[in-house]
Amino acid sequence: MAAISCSNAFSHDVFLSFRGSDTRHGFVGNLYKALYDKGIHTFIDDEKLEGGEEITPTLMKAIEESRIAITVLSHNYASSSFCLDELVSIIGCAKKKGLLVLPVFYNLDPSDVRHQKGSYGEALTKHEERFKVKKESFNHNKERLEKWKMALHHVANLSGYHFKPGYEYEYEFIGRIVELVSSKINRSPLHVADYPIGLESQMLEVMKLLDVGTDDNGVHMIGIHGIGGIGKTTLALAIYNLVAHHFDGLCFLENVRENADKHGLQHLQSILLAELVKEKRINITSVQQGISMLQHRLQQKKVLLIVDDVDKHEQLQAIVGRSDRFGFGSRIIITTRDEQLLASHKVKRTYEVKELNKNEALQLLTWKAFRTDEVDPSYEEVLNHVVAYASGLPLALEVIGSNLFGKSIQEWKSAIKQYKRIPNNQILKILKVSFDALEEEEKSVFLDIACCFKGYELEEVQDILHGHYHDCMKYHIGVLVDKSLLKIGVDVMKVTMHDLVEDMGKEIVRKESPKDPGKRSRLWLHEDIIQVLEDNTGTSEIEIMRLDFPLLDKEGMIEWNRKAFKKMRNLKTLIIKSGNFSKGPKYLPNSLRVIEWWRYPSHDLPSDFLSKKLAMCKLPESCFTSLELVDLLKKFMSMRFLNVDKSKYLTQIPDVSGLLNLEKLSFQHCQNLTTIHNSIGFLHKLKFLSAFGCTKLVSFPPIKLTALEKLNLSRCYSLESFPEILGKMENIRALQLEHTVIKELPSSIQNLTQLQELQLSNCGVVKLPSSIVMMSNLTDLIGWKWKGWQWLKHEKDEEKEGSSTVSSNVECLWVSECNLCDDFFSIDFKRFAHVKDLNLSKNNFTILPECIKEFQFLRKLNVNDCKLLQEIRGIPPSLKHFLATNCKSLTSSSISMFLNQEQHEAGKTQFYLPGERVPEWFDHQCNGPSISFWFRNRFPTKVLSLIIGPIDDDCGMFLPMVIINGNKCFRGSGYYMIGRDHTYIIDLQMVGFKENLYEIHLENEWNHAEVKFVDLVETSIPKESGICVFKQESSMEDIWFSDPYGKRKLEDNLDSLKSQSQQLLKKHRFVDMEAL
Repeated sequence: MAAISCSNAFSHDVFLSFRGSDTRHGFVGNLYKALYDKGIHTFIDDEKLEGGEEITPTLMKAIEESRIAITVLSHNYASSSFCLDELVSIIGCAKKKGLLVLPVFYNLDPSDVRHQKGSYGEALTKHEERFKVKKESFNHNKERLEKWKMALHHVANLSGYHFKPGYEYEYEFIGRIVELVSSKINRSPLHVADYPIGLESQMLEVMKLLDVGTDDNGVHMIGIHGIGGIGKTTLALAIYNLVAHHFDGLCFLENVRENADKHGLQHLQSILLAELVKEKRINITSVQQGISMLQHRLQQKKVLLIVDDVDKHEQLQAIVGRSDRFGFGSRIIITTRDEQLLASHKVKRTYEVKELNKNEALQLLTWKAFRTDEVDPSYEEVLNHVVAYASGLPLALEVIGSNLFGKSIQEWKSAIKQYKRIPNNQILKILKVSFDALEEEEKSVFLDIACCFKGYELEEVQDILHGHYHDCMKYHIGVLVDKSLLKIGVDVMKVTMHDLVEDMGKEIVRKESPKDPGKRSRLWLHEDIIQVLEDNTGTSEIEIMRLDFPLLDKEGMIEWNRKAFKKMRNLKTLIIKSGNFSKGPKYLPNSLRVIEWWRYPSHDLPSDFLSKKLAMCKLPESCFTSLELVDLLKKFMSMRFLNVDKSKYLTQIPDVSGLLNLEKLSFQHCQNLTTIHNSIGFLHKLKFLSAFGCTKLVSFPPIKLTALEKLNLSRCYSLESFPEILGKMENIRALQLEHTVIKELPSSIQNLTQLQELQLSNCGVVKLPSSIVMMSNLTDLIGWKWKGWQWLKHEKDEEKEGSSTVSSNVECLWVSECNLCDDFFSIDFKRFAHVKDLNLSKNNFTILPECIKEFQFLRKLNVNDCKLLQEIRGIPPSLKHFLATNCKSLTSSSISMFLNQEQHEAGKTQFYLPGERVPEWFDHQCNGPSISFWFRNRFPTKVLSLIIGPIDDDCGMFLPMVIINGNKCFRGSGYYMIGRDHTYIIDLQMVGFKENLYEIHLENEWNHAEVKFVDLVETSIPKESGICVFKQESSMEDIWFSDPYGKRKLEDNLDSLKSQSQQLLKKHRFVDMEAL
């Protein structure tokens, strides 16, 4: 299928769809002549085309490249399968690409089309009967019939023309159609961009939200949002040109933010009315009057309104209002930098404009800088540098490309250095608009993050900035996200922003004092910081200082002025992550809220440093002793966060009872720590506590930490017992006890009533209260490398209760390498009936019992390296991911169960099995690492791929990829280890391709797909490959495992021979008649 076009060019104004035998030489011929006489370029098919069974690529291309399709629905239209297929294609283009469809019901009641009555009902019945005879393609044709019915119903619901002979002259009727078509195509398209690169895929996404060209007559508002310069307006312009002909009124209201400030909202309201109702002299005296006039004049009109660059809610209220302000079928597109603005106006359909990928960015830059796509290869390096700098922002690529047009390579290199040092003003001006719209404190938070905290985890940023802005900080971060200035990662909650937005923030701070860094509010460049500390040029302007040397820079000894902080009276946050300081400071300002200093170069803090506002103190790898730590704790009773990780001189954690506000306490990797004061167990605000890696810690005091959310005692190799829990602890979610020698968990662990995650890997012989798995909120139980598993039954009736049908809520159970035997699958195992992820690998059982079939939620089962496993007596009904590598004793019958066709037809399976076997139901197999098939329309949803791995090596690391038509490569997101004598089966939906394989734009009718697995080091070669395309998801008429063009050529030759034979037969019959 051809890609959606963002250019203004159409090959045809009108495409005519009709039944030739009904109307070609009458109505349609006259309509075509009338359109032609008006200069309207109209596609009308050749008479020969109608005889075929399939829509040809030429005809499909003509539909896609037309602005308007006129469907002339006559008495016998539905009797032609060709016409019906053509109609399906037309409706498809209307939905996806904005094609305007004008139905003409020629001497026909529209309800016959809508409800498939009369001649239309009869025709469809005949088609169905004909399809039943062709049993081999019945399923495909049944699907085809349903598409016809839907297309007929759809087109009958569109606004069109109804011609009844005798009611009006045909030439007048045709004249009305021509007049409408003429008005639609005469609208001048708006200029989109000189080089509209990277728009097509984004236009498709917005078109889905718009729902133009369907029978949806609702009024829809669509929001397009993103950072400045990302291409919001360009995308809106392209959409406007594509769908404008669907509407009675059009208005592209540009630069709303700027024009509202300059001329007022009444001015914009008058423009809107002038454009949509064509009245030039409209006097609006107030915004409220304008709202009333818009409501009155537009509520019966189907309009397309683009409201560009909105930044205030009152602008939307004045211009857009509620959806009932506009007529049925209207579409309103709003572009803004502020996502929250869309939410507050209840705009539910939104699209965030994406940055250009590397190839698109390179293409745009090349056109801008060289006015061609062919470039001297010597420019490749500098082009790539600019692409990396611009980070996919079209504005930056266009500005830099234009500035460097006609420049030498040396000039390019010089300019790139300059841009990195001081960003381009033209780019900054656009980006800074969002910053200027912020409140003062929001600006401050943005500058803090841009200069010092980009890439930090969200929780840490919140912890640090809480000392500056208290609880308001969370709100401020939310505002910055809404305005596209910040992004928060989905999987890893890190705070990120576009590189040029970061540069914009840093440039704002640099301009506070271009030549003297000591007079800037924030310092982050190590050169500037060292200069200020050595020369003692700091001032009260400095609020945040963050020193972190680049990895490649050698850290020499810093001989600094130890009184350098004395002038920094407003310094609130001091972070020194690296740097070899000769001595400690003689002075620290009492304004500090946060101090983080790795390898702090002294045994104490300055004696006159008595900050009452210090909330966070992090001194990892310091040389503090336990006694010195006591003095520190006495000074800062209001601390919320204390970190003394890797302090090798700490032997005990002293009394912390005075730290009543402490929320996070970490003393990880204090390898000489042996004792912890009992007071640690009664810090009622403590949320996080970690003693990870305290290898000499033997015991932990009892705890009653009512606010605690996470406790980490992992890798405390000497810790033999878990602390007693003295009361209910209802906030704890995670308990980590990996690599300890804890032998038993006390019954008081049930006081952790909200515990969700329990990690006990590498814990020796573990005795668990059997009731622990029945804790209502426990979902993850991780227990690798136990030497054994023993249930402890404390209650007399527990055994009896254990036999009940009550199940645990554990969803993830990992007990790999725990020396489990067949007796593990006792009555207690059935308690895990709700488990979704079960890892039993590297154990010693011989049978996976029949009860596994009852685990109806189980999706992932791992029995890797269970070398004694012989039988698996059932398959969980929801299983999608099954791993059984090196299960050398597993019977053939057990393996066969996992090759069941129905199991895989459900989709999204990923099975790794011992042995070499290609199921008989696979469509195609061949030797080697790759296998091919042909498809049309779209890449099939469910494709099951199989490889048998490697010929020569014991195992290989293979990357799955799909190559379309030999030039479009879709790579998987990771490598798969596949061993010799093993079979790997995976649904391609599970590969996680870096680009969307299922929405690829294709220009060919038939497309070649090669599925291959490439070895990481290119030495291992899979032995065999197989493929299966599931029939219920993809019509097999659209899938071939040999070249369909070769097949078609053969069929054409056969048809030609058949035609010649028929002509010869007619000729002979004619001669015979003459002979008589």
